[in-house]
Amino acid sequence: MHQNHFIQAIEKILKPEQAVMEGLVSSSESKLYRKGDFLLKADETCRYFYFIEKGLVKLFFDNGDKDFIMTFFAEHSFFAELSGFLTGHPSKYMIVALEPTEVLRIPKETIEKLCRKYHSAETLFSKLYSKAPVNMMGRISEMLEDDGKERYHNFLKQRPDLIQRISLGDLADYIGITQVSLSRIRAQKL
Repeated sequence: MHQNHFIQAIEKILKPEQAVMEGLVSSSESKLYRKGDFLLKADETCRYFYFIEKGLVKLFFDNGDKDFIMTFFAEHSFFAELSGFLTGHPSKYMIVALEPTEVLRIPKETIEKLCRKYHSAETLFSKLYSKAPVNMMGRISEMLEDDGKERYHNFLKQRPDLIQRISLGDLADYIGITQVSLSRIRAQKL
């Protein structure tokens, strides 16, 4: 797997010292997941920070009756299930590949070691970690303030790249409505 996209994505955020970049590249492990493979299961602890070279995953939890999809991550995204990653506790969330997915994954220990040794590594990961709560606050606001139709139209505007890549069931779970309601909303658009 080529690491050019990984390096470019890091350098868009911050240009760390060469030693940091070398540490990240040398410790990253290339991993392939088939559609349906879990990167993280419930009750496991997230021990890696990921970068998607190619593919698509969803972060979700299952309350027994229904999946609640928190977000999707596609090509050139950095991600982790941060609550478990940062605390070291088992997660209630799961991450699953929605299509064949190639990732680079960096062990938590490597990140911690680089952050202790290099200020630029600490700054880089601080910036990466801080994106998640900002995005989650927007997601919570959307779920509380907007109706299903508005959430659907927001998704079309914000993530048009995913419409043909995710199932209607996953889209309905993300929006927080039933597939029947989603079908009605989509029919109104025609």
